Amino acid sequence: RREASGRPGHQLLTAMRTRIAPSMLAADFLHLEQSVDIVNRHADLFHLDIMDGVLVPNISFGFPVVEAIAGMAKKPLDAHLMIVHPERYVERCAECGIRMLSFHYEAARDPEPILGLIRSYKMKAGLAFNPDIPVEKIAPYLGECDFVLLMTVFAGFGGQKFIEESYDRLRQLKSIIDEKGYRCRIEVDGGVSPANAAKLVECGADTLVAGSAVFKAEDPGEVIRSMRVNLQ
Repeated sequence: RREASGRPGHQLLTAMRTRIAPSMLAADFLHLEQSVDIVNRHADLFHLDIMDGVLVPNISFGFPVVEAIAGMAKKPLDAHLMIVHPERYVERCAECGIRMLSFHYEAARDPEPILGLIRSYKMKAGLAFNPDIPVEKIAPYLGECDFVLLMTVFAGFGGQKFIEESYDRLRQLKSIIDEKGYRCRIEVDGGVSPANAAKLVECGADTLVAGSAVFKAEDPGEVIRSMRVNLQ
């Protein structure tokens, strides 16, 4: 397999700072414009959880909502596909202006061709995996990933409690990436908050997805700022 360091654009990826990506799954859809404005003003990425009710036991939103957010977004879109046959929707995601696209290891017989397909549409390609998937199973594909999405809860529902064993999994993932010399970013999603942000970064994460902690707060901007304090 090719190492990620051989692909264009990875030097830029590694030069970027730690990012905060509020999950729009927790946004107020009756006041979507206000939720989008929070991300535009305070955060780094829009995290879009797209579920089909088959791979995960829940349904979220589809492309009309993605397009509505894209029309107002001033920050890049990071889409997390929790669906079967993710390859069928890569082109549509690119047409919506998505910049980062991840799909689940559990949804692909062979992730490598899908990672290549995503990159062929000039998007950053990511591989997501649930807490019951051993890190060793992801390791063979890290050289083909621009980023990897380590779930710290089981995919499908927002507001779940952070799984404490995730710290060890994160350290293991970071160790493999460093040992192989890959330039693959690590994104974490699930139960992320100001209380655990610093430790997650210490263990190797560089992109933090936070949903309920941001959008359910009285002052979402202050929550994001407090997470940034922890990340310095």
